[in-house]
Amino acid sequence: QVQLVESGGGLVQAGGSLRLSCAASGRTFSSYTMGWFRQAPGKEREFVAHINWSGGITYYADSVKGRFTISRDNAKNTAYLEMNSLKPEDTAVYYCAARYLGSNYYPNSADYVSWGQGTQVTVSS
Repeated sequence: QVQLVESGGGLVQAGGSLRLSCAASGRTFSSYTMGWFRQAPGKEREFVAHINWSGGITYYADSVKGRFTISRDNAKNTAYLEMNSLKPEDTAVYYCAARYLGSNYYPNSADYVSWGQGTQVTVSS
C-alpha cells in the first residue's frame, strides 16, 4: 500500500481557486488509481474525482465537473486537484485515496485501500 499526505487546503473566497496535492510514498505509485473525496460537516464522504494509473482516464462528480481538474505526476509520486470557481458548498475536508490498478469507474470509498489524513478547504461567500 501507499501512504498519502494531502496539502494545499485553506480559506478562499467564492470564485477563487486552490490546488490540492497528494504526495504518495512507495515505488508503485504509478500502479494506483488516485481519487479525491470530500466530507462536509454533518454529511457523508462523497466522491469528487479519480484518475487512473496512467492519467489517461478521469471521472468527476457532476457537482464539480467543469470546475475541478484531477491530474497526476508519476515521476513525482503526486496527484493533484485543481479547483476553480469555488463555491461555499465546496467547503469540506478533502481526502485523497488510492486503489491498486483498475481503469473503471470507482466512486465508492470502499473501492480504495489507502487514505490521507485530509486537508480543510473553506470557501467564504
